[in-house]
Amino acid sequence: MTRSVKTVETVDTVDEAVEKMNKFNIGSVLVMNKERTRPVGIVTERDILRLVERYPEPSLVKVKQIMSQPLVTIPVDASIEEAARLMARKQVKRLPVIEQDKLVGIVSSSDLMRAGPKLVRVLIDLLPAEDRS
Repeated sequence: MTRSVKTVETVDTVDEAVEKMNKFNIGSVLVMNKERTRPVGIVTERDILRLVERYPEPSLVKVKQIMSQPLVTIPVDASIEEAARLMARKQVKRLPVIEQDKLVGIVSSSDLMRAGPKLVRVLIDLLPAEDRS
């Protein structure tokens, strides 16, 4: 997992989220509640692409309006295989890691691929048959 997770708040604008994503060359940012105590959503590149289609003034849009939710998370003590299965079942590419209701990291599909061929087999087995080719 990656421990250095980039975040924004629900009241931040999409422009601020995009600026952070570009600055750190990442494909998503987690959205934290206003107290910054827990993640409540995620803004991904796909969410931003959908924004352009729906909103005439994207610079005025808050991240809470476009974030993906509910957020799928996993506890810090879960195995990498459990993370792979959950990501495949929920069809998510990023999985925030939680310990005692606090964000401690994030696991991405790229992290799983680096973890080894065994995990690739887990993911392939969970794909619908039409997506396996």
